[in-house]
Amino acid sequence: MSHVGVPRGTVRKRRSLALLTTGVLTIPVLAGCSSGGEETARGVPQDIAPAARETVADGSTANWAVDALPATFNAFQADADSATTRITGALLPTLFPMDRTGQPKLNPDYLESAKVIEREPRQVVLYKLNQQAVWSDGREIGAPDFVAQWRALRGKDSAFWTARNSGYERIEKIERGADDLQVRVTFSKPYADWRSLFSPLYPKEITGSPDAFNDGARTTLKTTAGPFVLKGMSKSKGTVTLARNPRWWGDKAKLDTLVFRAVAAKDRTQALSDGTVDIADIDAATADRITLARRDRGSNGQPLNHGPGSEITPAQALRSWAQAHGSDEDAAEIAQAAREKNRKAVVAYATEQKALRDFAVRKSLEPAYTQLALNGESGPLADDRVRRAVARALDRQELAQTVLGPLGLPAKPLGSHLALAGQPGYKDGSGALGEQNTKEAQALLADAGWTRGGAAEPPKDTKAGSEAEKKGGKDAEEDEAEKKTAGEAEEDKDAKSEKGEKTEKTEKEAEDDSTEDSADSAAERKKADRDSEDTAASRDEGLYIVGDDNKPGAPAPATVGSASAVHVLAPARTAAAQGTVLLRQAGVLGEDGAVAATDKQPGGAAGAYAPVGTAAPAPAAAKGQLGKDGKTLTLRFVLPSGPGSQSLRSVGDKIAAMLEKIGVGTEITKVPDESYFKDHIASGAYDLALYSWPATAYPATDGRPIYAKPEPATDGSLLVEQNYTRVGTDHIDQLFDKAAAELDEKAARELMKQADARIWAAAGSIPLFQRPQLVAVDKKLANVGAFGFAAPRYQDIGFKTRQAAGSPADRKK
Repeated sequence: MSHVGVPRGTVRKRRSLALLTTGVLTIPVLAGCSSGGEETARGVPQDIAPAARETVADGSTANWAVDALPATFNAFQADADSATTRITGALLPTLFPMDRTGQPKLNPDYLESAKVIEREPRQVVLYKLNQQAVWSDGREIGAPDFVAQWRALRGKDSAFWTARNSGYERIEKIERGADDLQVRVTFSKPYADWRSLFSPLYPKEITGSPDAFNDGARTTLKTTAGPFVLKGMSKSKGTVTLARNPRWWGDKAKLDTLVFRAVAAKDRTQALSDGTVDIADIDAATADRITLARRDRGSNGQPLNHGPGSEITPAQALRSWAQAHGSDEDAAEIAQAAREKNRKAVVAYATEQKALRDFAVRKSLEPAYTQLALNGESGPLADDRVRRAVARALDRQELAQTVLGPLGLPAKPLGSHLALAGQPGYKDGSGALGEQNTKEAQALLADAGWTRGGAAEPPKDTKAGSEAEKKGGKDAEEDEAEKKTAGEAEEDKDAKSEKGEKTEKTEKEAEDDSTEDSADSAAERKKADRDSEDTAASRDEGLYIVGDDNKPGAPAPATVGSASAVHVLAPARTAAAQGTVLLRQAGVLGEDGAVAATDKQPGGAAGAYAPVGTAAPAPAAAKGQLGKDGKTLTLRFVLPSGPGSQSLRSVGDKIAAMLEKIGVGTEITKVPDESYFKDHIASGAYDLALYSWPATAYPATDGRPIYAKPEPATDGSLLVEQNYTRVGTDHIDQLFDKAAAELDEKAARELMKQADARIWAAAGSIPLFQRPQLVAVDKKLANVGAFGFAAPRYQDIGFKTRQAAGSPADRKK
C-alpha cells in the first residue's frame, strides 16, 4: 500500500525484439564488477503467523482491504491492477507460483509434472495435469484451454485486447499428449522462462474469442478453478465476495467466504478499528498506532499519553478551564466548545486504540524495489558522466535506513536491478558504477564541463555583441555599432544589453557602481564578476520575495548566475485522491516552497503559488551550484503528491541535499498520483523520479522491456517500451535475448548478472531499497500477513478459533 509503483498493466507488454547497432557502453570487465556475492545475500522471511491446517477452524468470513475494486478480472488486459492479481489468485490456476525464495515452484494442485523433454530440433515442454483438476462447471482442465490462451496472447490477432504476450509468441504449436491429461507445447525458438506461461490460466470460454476475452471477464468470472469461486461484486458496497468452491479437489478452504473490500489508504485505520476489515496493508503511522494500542493494554484505564490532547500541558489545561468558567461569556463559550471538541476527539481516539489492540502488525520486505530514475533522453542527464555523478553522490545506505530502519527491517541498499536479496541469482553488481564518493562525483561533473563559475559564463563560441545578445535592438543601433572601433563596440554592447536582454543585472553590476565605466574591458569585467560572485550571492540571498510581484504564475526576474530565475511556487493545498497503486513524495523546499505545477511553464501552473512574504531560495552562487554556458545545473525532480508518502518525502529531501553537496540543484515538483506516470514519467517530462518495479522470477522476460534500448519512431519520437529512463545499449539487449533463450539455468543467471552490471554502469536506474511490507491482521487469523515473495495459499487462511459469520461485528460487541 502507498507506494510509487508502476501500474500493473505496464509489465510484460508486447515488445519489439529488434536490436540497434549503436550506443554500446564500453566499460571494461563489467561482468566481474561486484560489491558482494550471491552466497551472502539473504532475504527477509515472510511473517504470516503460520499454523497447521488442523489448528485452523472451518468456517467464518474474513474481510481483506484492497485499494479499489478491480477494473477487470482479466489479468492480461492493460487496466488489470493489484486487486486483479490478488483476487484471481484465489480463483484461477497458477501453474508455477513463487515460493518464499522468489523461485517458481510447481503447483501440485494443477500439475503432476512439467518439464522440457526435447531441446533439438525444437524445445518441447510436456505438462502432465492433475487428473482431479476441473473447472467449476465440472469440465476437465486440458489442452483446449492452453490452445485458446496461446492464440489469444501470441499477438497475431489484434482483435484480442491484450497488454502482454511475452513468451506466447515463441510457441509454434500446442497439442494433446498421450492422453487428455497431457499437454505438449512446442516452441519455435528456445524459451528459458516457459514456466511463466499459462498463469493465470483462463478457461477456453474466456480466451476462445475476442468478444469473450475483451468483455467476458471484466466484471465476472462464471467459470473458475481455485479454492474459491466468485460469488459476486457490489460496486455500491465496494466489495468482491468469494465463496468456497464445492468442486475444489485440493485442501478444502478454511473460510466459508472471503470478502475483498475497497478501502482507501487514508481510511484504513478507521476500517480496522470499526471492524470493517480484518486484513489490510498499512503505512508506518497506522503500524505505530497498533503498536501503541498493544503497549497500552495494561494501562488500567489511565489516560493515554499520545493522541489528541496528549500535548496539552497542565498549565494549558488550567488556563482552558479558567477561560471556560470565566466571566467573559464570549470567551467562555469559545473555550467550552474547544474543550468539548477535544473531549470527543480523545474519546474517539481511545475507542479506536482499544479496538486496534486486536490486531498485529506483520512485516517483511515486499517483492518490489524503489529506484531513482534518471531520464537520459535530453538535458544534462543525456551525458552519462552527469548521470554517474548523480549516482555516485547518493548515500544509498542512508536512504535505505531512512525508510527501513524505523520499521525494524534490515536497512541494506539493493544491489541488483534483476533480482532481490534472497532470490537465486542475486548478486550485488553496483561495483560496476562505484560506491558513493563526493570527490569522484565532482570530478565527473568537471569533466563534463560543469564548473562553479559556469553559470555566469556566456555560451561557448558566442562573442559579445552577437545577434543573440542584440535581440530586440534597433536596426539603426546595430548599423552604428558595426561602424565603431573594437573598443567602442565593447562599450556600446554593454549599454544595449540593459535594453535588449531579458535578464537583470548580475549581482556584481548591482554591487559595483563602476560597472558602467567604459574603460573596463570585457575580460576585466568577467574576472571581477567571478571574484565577487559568492559575496554578492550571499548579500542578495532571499531578497526576492515570492508573491511581491502580484502576478500569479509569472516568472521571477532572471539573475545571471541564478538557477535560471525560476519562479518558486508552493504546492496546491489539496492533492488529488490517491490512485490504485501509485503514491509518494515531497518537496525539498518544504510545504510552503515546493513546486506543485503540472505544466511545463517555468514556475508551474497558476493557482499554486506561495503566499506573499515567502522568501525565495538562495541564489545558485550562494549554494555553490554548478553551471555551464550560462546555465545552472538544475534537475527537475518529479514526485507524486498523494497520501501515504511520508517516508519517501524524507528520501526526496535527502537526495536533494546529497546532490546539493556536489553542486547539483533540484527543482521538486509534486503532481497528482493519477497523472504521475501518464503525464510525466511515460512522457519523459522529468529529470529525476522515484518509483518502483515489482520483483520477478523471470528477469530475462520481465526485465527486458524495462531496460531495452529505446528505438526511434518514424515521427522522430522514441519507442521506450517500459524503459522510462530512456537509457539503454545494444549490449544490454543482447544479453537479455541470450538469457531468454538459454535453457541452462546457471548460464542464464550469469548472463543476467552481466546485464545487471551493464545497467548499473549506464546509470539510468539506481536501485535504492526493497520496499517495506506492513500488514495489519486480526490476531486470531492464521496463515496470512506479509507474504514476502510467496503467493498466498488462500485455502489455508482462517481463524484459529471459531468465529461466527460476520466476525468483524463480533469484535465490536
